[in-house]
Amino acid sequence: MSADRSLYKKVWYFAWPAIISNSSVPLLGLVDAGVLGHLPSAEYLGGVAIAATLFSMLFWAFGFLRMGTTGLVAQAKGRGDAQSFRQWLIQSVMLAFIIGVLLLLLSSWIITFALPLFDTSQAVAEQATIYFQTRIFSAPAVLVNYALIGWLIGMHQPKGPLMILVLGNSINIVLDLLFVLEFGMGTKGAALATVIADYAALALGLWLVRGILKYEAGRFSQAMMLNIASLRKLLLLNRHLFVRTVCLIGVQAFFTAQGAQLGDNVLAANALLLNLLLLISNGLDGFAHAAEALTGEALGKDDPSAFHRVVKVTGQCSLVCGVLFVLVFAVLGSQILNLLTNIDQVVQLASHYLPWLIAMPMVAVWCFWLDGVFIGAVRTDMMQHTMLIAVLMVFLPVWYLSQSMGNHGLWLAYTVFMAARGVGLLFVYQWLSKKEGWLRETQC
Repeated sequence: MSADRSLYKKVWYFAWPAIISNSSVPLLGLVDAGVLGHLPSAEYLGGVAIAATLFSMLFWAFGFLRMGTTGLVAQAKGRGDAQSFRQWLIQSVMLAFIIGVLLLLLSSWIITFALPLFDTSQAVAEQATIYFQTRIFSAPAVLVNYALIGWLIGMHQPKGPLMILVLGNSINIVLDLLFVLEFGMGTKGAALATVIADYAALALGLWLVRGILKYEAGRFSQAMMLNIASLRKLLLLNRHLFVRTVCLIGVQAFFTAQGAQLGDNVLAANALLLNLLLLISNGLDGFAHAAEALTGEALGKDDPSAFHRVVKVTGQCSLVCGVLFVLVFAVLGSQILNLLTNIDQVVQLASHYLPWLIAMPMVAVWCFWLDGVFIGAVRTDMMQHTMLIAVLMVFLPVWYLSQSMGNHGLWLAYTVFMAARGVGLLFVYQWLSKKEGWLRETQC
């Protein structure tokens, strides 16, 4: 019993910084939008909103740089293999930097291709281009920070990512006010503030990593960077996560596009509910981060009983969190919607579809939790496979068959999709557990 109590404390130690960190992620775009919303023309706000959405999708696609690093490093830490967690650090940072530079070099092509998809006015498109062409210079910093944050979580340092994001957000707020409102730099000033904030956050991340490595055995070498076998493993693992994430982005984009075809009010109502769903995912992801680090450590130690205890405890914590979200939205959902907008038609529509959101935590809790387990176990291939099945064999067919239900059909397809992800991962978990495949197939 005391061992379980200690494990619950450890899970919460990982979860609360992750919940706060995740919840602050959308803040950079919100701060830019809030400051520019006080300028005399709406084109500034519209341009930043479009560009910020584009950056969210772009950087989200490379979230594997964090997830993949966490699992590999957690297992290396469990084995006490200092050389390996140094190697995963340098190779993940190198990969992140290369991708960031490539995005920078391709930035003109990206914005030229992406802007027509938003079907906006010329004035708004110009402001979006200004913001994008300035903020894209932060791409290397953002992606390298993904790798550093993943490494810190894998090394059982969950407060590090929180410190990084708090610093970045604080600097961004101060510089936004200074550049936009004081110096009158407009859209470019908002983007420049975010770039400076991202590089300041990167500097803190590097400093935190350096401080941890001072007390760890081993040292960096050129051979680590050029180790072909480990680099191949890293690329394969990240490929699985990339495919999974692109599928998830595709479902989100498809959901939004189909909602837009049902009218502006439905689009706005869905946007409100999806923002609240983001809050749910941020809460549940906190326990997924704990699962990543602790399951990885247990498998690194070749301790299957510890692995299954972590799975059990993180699952129980996730379930409790899911129940709390259900209660909050069941009791306060309508009041929360009224706080988010004063447009009566949108509030009424969102309230009409609110039951889908109320049910979502109990449906989605399983896939968020098991994502963390499979990341820690470095079984990203199974995450990819279950995601593809959920999209191609569940989401799209259910949406097609339920089109006559309108927006209810869209929410039905999305809910069943989330359930299919959880059921698929649970099936694979049981299968690997029965054949005792976790230890044999996860070694890095």
